[in-house]
Amino acid sequence: MTENNIVSIHARILVVDDDEAIRDALRVILEDDYDVVCVDSGFKAVEEIKNQVFDLVFLDIVMPEMNGIETLKRLKAYDKNLDIIMVSAVDRAQEATDSFSHGAYDYITKPFDHEIILNRLEKVLLKRNLAKEVSFHKSQAGSGSGQSKIISKSKKMAAVFNLIAKVAKTSSNVLITGESGTGKELIAWAVHNQSLRKDKPFVAINCAAIPAELMEAELFGHEKGAFTGAHKQTIGKFEFAHQGTIFLDEISCLKLEFQAKLLRFVQEREFARVGSHRTIKVDVRIVAATNTSLDEMVRQGTLRDDLYFRLNVVPVLLPPLCSRKGDVPLLAKFFLDRFNRQMNKSIKGFTRDALAVLEAYSWPGNIRELENLIERMVVLGSENQFIDEKDLPFDLLFHRESMKGSQDGTWENKGLIQARQSFERLYILRALQNCRWNQTWTSNLLGIHRNTLMQKMKALDLIREQNDS
Repeated sequence: MTENNIVSIHARILVVDDDEAIRDALRVILEDDYDVVCVDSGFKAVEEIKNQVFDLVFLDIVMPEMNGIETLKRLKAYDKNLDIIMVSAVDRAQEATDSFSHGAYDYITKPFDHEIILNRLEKVLLKRNLAKEVSFHKSQAGSGSGQSKIISKSKKMAAVFNLIAKVAKTSSNVLITGESGTGKELIAWAVHNQSLRKDKPFVAINCAAIPAELMEAELFGHEKGAFTGAHKQTIGKFEFAHQGTIFLDEISCLKLEFQAKLLRFVQEREFARVGSHRTIKVDVRIVAATNTSLDEMVRQGTLRDDLYFRLNVVPVLLPPLCSRKGDVPLLAKFFLDRFNRQMNKSIKGFTRDALAVLEAYSWPGNIRELENLIERMVVLGSENQFIDEKDLPFDLLFHRESMKGSQDGTWENKGLIQARQSFERLYILRALQNCRWNQTWTSNLLGIHRNTLMQKMKALDLIREQNDS
């Protein structure tokens, strides 16, 4: 056992036997690889189970005061998921039958064979670990978590990729910053997948989605009866992430009162479940993310500076989509292909005019906004047709551009000219389509001379496409 009531994530074994020689023999077999606690009666075993967490119990059948079968009943009544191996001096069929009928996992006889003990124990622990993984993956599937490809050819993202490649091989904490929708979780996945932890769990925690009063129990887990509604022991996200990566998204949403507890975990990689005094140590890599200025939060006193410095060992700044030159067409095609597959549709692609509008837009919602738009276009699009400028939402043409960095007024004039040309082109295009490209009808509809319409069509590069009827 480790000192100061701190145990590792190694399995914790309870040995219950009134014979001191048997307790010592089991301790010698197990203590090199497991945390072992020994007691000499069923009553003490029940108290230990109430106060501490165990992965397995070795329980003697023949004991004074309270025998093994009665102890088994009480232990299972308190924790039905507890695995118990019954121990008997002789191999009796009735004892084995009674043990299994009351929930025992296995039945072994004395004297002990070293290899048999370890093999039975390993089977129990493998079963428990698989059950934990299944439970965790079900929760992840329900929350829609997962990973996707990172699509980019921009120089700014190339610099991010180079930084990821360097930091991934270490265990240093990483802080990812960037606007909402820039793909911070994908970067966290990239760090995990390029690390030595790639075959271990990646546990994503959205700090903004968890109520403050539930944060500690969600992350650290809790014991049965720790609070109202805690009907069973629950493993926390940090424990699930052992040997893997923890992704703390929206770290700026954490309340000050919880930050001190998180700081201890970040420093020591240890925690105690809610309702328990036993500290559990884990080996994890921490990747945090935020779309707000943590420096400003530190100045305002809403974020502990010591927590910030612990998380910000390797900073990764994600550029907004509007500054990732050439990435919009790549991402648009990627999302189009994905939603075509998901919806069993066959939208062919984008016209040149549609791509021009997409590239000119500032994308304040970044990649997430682009993804949502393409999904809408596929839902509304016609089979075997291209997405054209006329199919795009009107607000893409008349978006509010950032004024940052333009003090001489030239930017505003350029933006106004582009906006006017975009509006004029779209307005005339839709009039032509409504009039089936009959120029006389269209000029009458617009209230301009036919020659003026022809000049506008030439200047704005308005040409009827074969699929535009």
